[in-house]
Amino acid sequence: MVLANMVSIILRLGELAFAAIVAGLTGVYLASQKGASSWSLGRFIYTEVVAGLSIIFAIIWLIPFSSSFIHWPADFFISVMWFVVFGLLVSWLDGGCGNIFNWDGITINDNNTCSQWKANIAFAFLSAILWLVSAILGVYWVRKHTRTHHTTVPAGTVHRRRRWYRSRV
Repeated sequence: MVLANMVSIILRLGELAFAAIVAGLTGVYLASQKGASSWSLGRFIYTEVVAGLSIIFAIIWLIPFSSSFIHWPADFFISVMWFVVFGLLVSWLDGGCGNIFNWDGITINDNNTCSQWKANIAFAFLSAILWLVSAILGVYWVRKHTRTHHTTVPAGTVHRRRRWYRSRV
């Protein structure tokens, strides 16, 4: 139980950090595109919305209670949203900076936009993976802690249920 809580906290911190990085990188691009139509910036607005929702939910679910594991459907849904962000950003880049997973020549400076976009795409992918792992951990925890214990009734005996409206008196 303690190990699962620790892993959950580490995953939530990673989800929070990666969402903040993607929100920052995409926000810088959106700020530089003042006056552009919102239709042409739709994928980036979607990215900001997903990053914002991820930040909010990661902060809320960072509180270490066992009930944080029951949110696995939301974790899975957010993971799917992050995979969509990854696909939209890869589609937008469309090979303009070379292969998406080719990290040769990546440098940190203000003029290298390919490095920024590859970092944005990488953190979106990593965020999707972390949300998916959180969902899998949630499914595992819920299945482990909600198992029903079946009692076997010997053959030939009749098991009668007591009516809810009858008292034992």
